[in-house]
Amino acid sequence: MNVIKTPLEGLLILEPKVHGDDRGYFFESYNMRQLEALTGYDTAFRQDNQARSVKNVLRGLHYQNHPTPQAKLIRVLEGRIWDVVVDIRKSSKTYGQWYGVELSAENKLQFLIPHGFAHGYAVLSETSEVFYKCDNFYDKAAEGGVYFNDPALAIDWKIDISKAIISEKDQKQPLLKDAVNLYE
Repeated sequence: MNVIKTPLEGLLILEPKVHGDDRGYFFESYNMRQLEALTGYDTAFRQDNQARSVKNVLRGLHYQNHPTPQAKLIRVLEGRIWDVVVDIRKSSKTYGQWYGVELSAENKLQFLIPHGFAHGYAVLSETSEVFYKCDNFYDKAAEGGVYFNDPALAIDWKIDISKAIISEKDQKQPLLKDAVNLYE
């Protein structure tokens, strides 16, 4: 596995070693020992989630506060997405900055998102199937969010926002400056 560092500390892109031949391909999508050895990330994942969406769906920006923060390992099983995170760690030198990467079934990249980041994605293909691991269970009481179109963030979602399909909940999220954020 190749580990690609991003400009936001702790945020990593993982590129698996794919073994392909005329039968198809094989790759190890997750190995806890290898992940720890290569990244220092030593927590076990406790919950798996999967979401199917159509083109122009925009989900996010979501996070969980303490006492049950969630780190995520994201990958795409079908289609393509533009995956975006925002650093919400108040003491971070990159607080309020965002980073995006295209994840697809074709490129097989994975996004390792540690605690302290709000996460969302936009679907670029006709459909997408997104799979992700979480290191903590979902906790509605700890749920947090940031408005996807916060002008202070100026996120390029790689889709026409006027055509975006967004949940009512995500349309009502607060701006980053007003969000309930327990990350220091």
